[in-house]
Amino acid sequence: MKRPGSDYCVDRLNRKRFPTREVNIGELKMGGDNPIRVQSMTTTDTMDTSGSVEQSIRMIDAGCELVRLTAPSKKEAENLGVIKNELVSRGYNTPLVADIHFTPNAAEIAAKHVEKVRINPGNFADKKKFEEIEYTDESYNEELKRIEERFTPLVLQCKENNVAMRIGTNHGSLSDRILSRYGDTPEGMVESAMEFLRICVKHDFHNIVLSMKASNTLVMVQAYRLLVATMRDNNMNYPIHLGVTEAGDGEDGRIKSAVGIGSLLEDGIGDTVRVSLTEEPEFEIPVAQKLIQKFQDRNYSEHFSAEDIITLYDPYEHVRRETFVLDKIGGKEVPVVFADLSMISEIKPSHFFGFGYNYSVPLDKWNIGDLAADYVFIGDQRIDFELPGTVGVIVNEDNWKENYSKRPGFFPLTSSIDFAQNHPDTVVFFETSPLNKDLKALENSPNTIIVLDGNATNLTQEYRYFFLNLAKYNIQNPVILSCSVQSEDEETFQLWASSEIGSLLIDGFGDGVWLKGKHAKQLINNTSFGILQATRSRISKTEYISCPSCGRTLFDLQETTAKIRKRTAHLKGVKIGIMGCIVNGPGEMADADYGYVGTGPGKIHLYKEKTVVRKNVPEEEAVEALIALIKEYGDWIEPKLG
Repeated sequence: MKRPGSDYCVDRLNRKRFPTREVNIGELKMGGDNPIRVQSMTTTDTMDTSGSVEQSIRMIDAGCELVRLTAPSKKEAENLGVIKNELVSRGYNTPLVADIHFTPNAAEIAAKHVEKVRINPGNFADKKKFEEIEYTDESYNEELKRIEERFTPLVLQCKENNVAMRIGTNHGSLSDRILSRYGDTPEGMVESAMEFLRICVKHDFHNIVLSMKASNTLVMVQAYRLLVATMRDNNMNYPIHLGVTEAGDGEDGRIKSAVGIGSLLEDGIGDTVRVSLTEEPEFEIPVAQKLIQKFQDRNYSEHFSAEDIITLYDPYEHVRRETFVLDKIGGKEVPVVFADLSMISEIKPSHFFGFGYNYSVPLDKWNIGDLAADYVFIGDQRIDFELPGTVGVIVNEDNWKENYSKRPGFFPLTSSIDFAQNHPDTVVFFETSPLNKDLKALENSPNTIIVLDGNATNLTQEYRYFFLNLAKYNIQNPVILSCSVQSEDEETFQLWASSEIGSLLIDGFGDGVWLKGKHAKQLINNTSFGILQATRSRISKTEYISCPSCGRTLFDLQETTAKIRKRTAHLKGVKIGIMGCIVNGPGEMADADYGYVGTGPGKIHLYKEKTVVRKNVPEEEAVEALIALIKEYGDWIEPKLG
């Protein structure tokens, strides 16, 4: 990948917002010093005026600052004017955004009625055919001329009417031209947007917002970073729209969105947020608001400076920090998960149920789930029963010396590096602050696993600073990322922890996750595994790439997703795409193993990766047909009973 000359953020060790230009979207101002704006998209048919108006009002009342509606053809684009007038007549002046795919004529009509038009450069002037074409420089430039001719009228119209535009690249819908030259890469995503952006600049049109959406959080974060660095190379500073596309629903959708969006907000990137959930759009708004709140009016810890921070990690390619292995932590082992029973006065086998271990009294046997924590911390407490060999137990230093120094599978936690060095034959967990600069002693501690424990609101930057200091001494001990979110709200806990820990895992830091908070053990455990899944660090369950629905959707996405999840949730590691229409079909689920895509009323296409293998399956038969397809390709296992 070509590396830009500029860095992707203002300062990797001190959170500073990337200074963007201010754009006007009707009466709403975005970018510059304005707050991070929250937006969402209707799921109604745009020709259903009443339904679209009512849903828009519910969204606005929930706090939505921009309402996006799909305009797949000219008739929907015209009806946006009717919807706009009805909203205004009822006292709602929130700006509307027209979502355009494939139909430039619809965009030009929509620009007469709404305050902003979103175009996808992958399909604005291209009909996606998934063809591999070898372009010469001459033929490639001819394609660019064709695009400019088709795109320029919309640019001039938006400029004349003071209508804003979002150039929104989607990872799964890059044009065949881009794919042929750049591949399915973050670099290709950025160049796809830059081709259209250069046309806008040529005509002195700058009321523009940019986005780089993907369902894969690694690709999404890398693409946004590359976009900002590329803009900085070219003295550009357009506002950034953040979103993880096809994030899914429920807990998984929230964690995945927070990992992707939060990782960028941690570095000061982002001027507007849309959390895409397979739920009613008004439910997306409070999720986005809670995530954004993490970055508002926060007091950050001391500022750091280090010129060599840019050598610490590659922000455009995921490479895990190199460590040696202790017990089952570090090296090429998957990151581990920690649970905490230290506050329980008398620990019983039943207490392990919340983090994946179920003890059967009649059978005298432990059942271990896919989301079973790897280590449990008991502090000063005692365990007087036999545990499965898959779980390690961490105890405070004095407790270990008194009760467990001879018992296999029990490890001491200490804040003294001297203790670790005085027990060279024992794996020791060493808890330390990220501000600890006295790390040279770790050069002589090959038995030590570092537990990094901080509570600053700019934890990402503090932890980077710590890893930079480790690198100075070439220390390769494994590191556990500990995170404590001081919120009694469960959703806030999940969002903030996902943002902080997710940003570090995306950059290759960390060999384990230890989340702390005043919440149920199961919630904390599920969040830990969810973060690892969302960052592709450890796959422990089925992944669903499901779009949030819109007016193009050809079936009930929420109901269908629930049906498919019920039948396939046991298929660990399998990725299933569930797309409401062909626009978000084979492209957006490009990362999936199997796809379920609406192609007409009551008709479903089934995909194996990017290839359609069953066409026009009746909707009532499609879930069973999907399961049959998974069996045909050998990825099906029968669910466990009970």
